Amino acid sequence: MKKTKRVFRNKLDDQVNIGQTKARLVARRYFQFEVIDFGVTFALIAHLVAICILLVQQSKFEMSMMGELTFFLGLQVKQLKDGTFISQTKYTRDLMKKFGMEEKSSVKIPMNTSVKMDMDVDGKPVDQTRYITLIGSLLYLTASRPDITFAVGVCARFQYARKESHMIAAKRILKYLKGSQEVGLWYPKEGGFKLIGYSASDYAGCRVDRKSTSDTCQMLGNRLISWFSKKQNSIATSTAEAEYIAAGSCCAQILWTRQQLRDYEVEEKEIPIMCDNTSAIAITQNPVLHSKTKHIDVRYHFIRDHVEKKDITVEYISTDKQLADIFTKPLCESKFEELKHELGLIE
Repeated sequence: MKKTKRVFRNKLDDQVNIGQTKARLVARRYFQFEVIDFGVTFALIAHLVAICILLVQQSKFEMSMMGELTFFLGLQVKQLKDGTFISQTKYTRDLMKKFGMEEKSSVKIPMNTSVKMDMDVDGKPVDQTRYITLIGSLLYLTASRPDITFAVGVCARFQYARKESHMIAAKRILKYLKGSQEVGLWYPKEGGFKLIGYSASDYAGCRVDRKSTSDTCQMLGNRLISWFSKKQNSIATSTAEAEYIAAGSCCAQILWTRQQLRDYEVEEKEIPIMCDNTSAIAITQNPVLHSKTKHIDVRYHFIRDHVEKKDITVEYISTDKQLADIFTKPLCESKFEELKHELGLIE
């Protein structure tokens, strides 16, 4: 009798239609014996943050080399005397060919500031497979292109209700990439290892359900190592609440990153989270749960505990210096280019 079994499963979309069919070859557990067949079971995961820290870890620690690292998990790595450059140039070029963008004109920003995407009920439907394939390809590219994270995230919300307006917005991202195919992340060797987080939110920015978006990024010295833009699970009733929830998400990521840094003998304490909302900062520092804040999801209140333990501090930063704004909303060309430079995106 075979000791493996093939498992088939259908994944459903929001409309309860079959979106994907998956097959997996698994071991039949009743044929396995502990110690003989397995000891400790675990899954190997290459987390993007861990990879970024490693590429920043290499100028400080001695490493055994089996030749120069040039390609890793789809990322092109160019090591120079004064730093390391990470990009996905080849993948971007292949993307242009795949979606027929080689002869198209380019644009300066991935999303127009006047665009407000919604369900577009009366819009013309587009091919589901092509749209989902495009979004999936763009999501993979965000591993080295944080400048498209917000725009791709917004387009990804309409994968199962895609209309022509959504496809136009997604193709604009391709047009932006066409003019910046050589852009990637620069990790200079010079610079400290001070961990700092930036937290912002787009209050009620989703026109479909009026949920806010949490937008955070973390810098190790002057190097960007982590970023995300994610719609919040609950509806915030105020800007302060949305900013507070975003700060809680940033806190969770920072605590995970701090644990990773300990493996490299880098100990961080009182890690600052930069927030441009004074009301949200006041909530993190107030030991009393007032009636105005008790309704906020309990899992976000853990940030107070870490403020009291001095694991983190939540500090004010003016909006014009908030790096996380690039993950929050469409920006004008001048501001967009300024934040790209601050995050270490170069060509």
